[in-house]
Amino acid sequence: MPGIARLRRFVADMTRLVEVHGHAEADVADQARDLLAALVAQDDWLPEAFAVPDPSRYRQYLLYADPLERFSLVSFVWGPGQQTPVHDHLVWGLVGMLRGAETETKYHRGPGTPALRAGESTLLQPGMVGAVSPDGDDIHVVANALADQSSISIHLYGGNIGRIERHVFDPQSGAAKSFVSSYSADVVPNLWPAGPA
Repeated sequence: MPGIARLRRFVADMTRLVEVHGHAEADVADQARDLLAALVAQDDWLPEAFAVPDPSRYRQYLLYADPLERFSLVSFVWGPGQQTPVHDHLVWGLVGMLRGAETETKYHRGPGTPALRAGESTLLQPGMVGAVSPDGDDIHVVANALADQSSISIHLYGGNIGRIERHVFDPQSGAAKSFVSSYSADVVPNLWPAGPA
């Protein structure tokens, strides 16, 4: 099942999953993790237009958003050394590594202070899947672990992440500022191209 057919299969399987079980994290996270792991196990399906880095900042390309906003799938393309600010999600999410490597550093509130402190770091390599959850591990920084090449991770969220009002944080003060991330392109991949797919 080469090419865009893998992405189409993932979208169909996720749609069936949320139709049967709903889109709450407790109901779908384990099965969604298996689906995402199967998707990133192969690197022959991501259209090149959704894998293009930007020299000044990471890119967030929408691959698919469920019409009822129960889930979204996004390719994050990281230029060398690029990273996010400290931020949250407010919905569950899974991160599958497709190319390169990515470092996630979780942040936690210090005891008796609003300040955030860096906690454990995890290195994701191709085929690995990590998670974020509003029930605990929801504040982090993500960075391209490679200083000399781009990396690409595929993110699955329990909502349309580009439309959700979330927060970036100042780690020293813990102060939060609202933001909506949007997407880096105005188009999504054609899941039904002409000819064999």
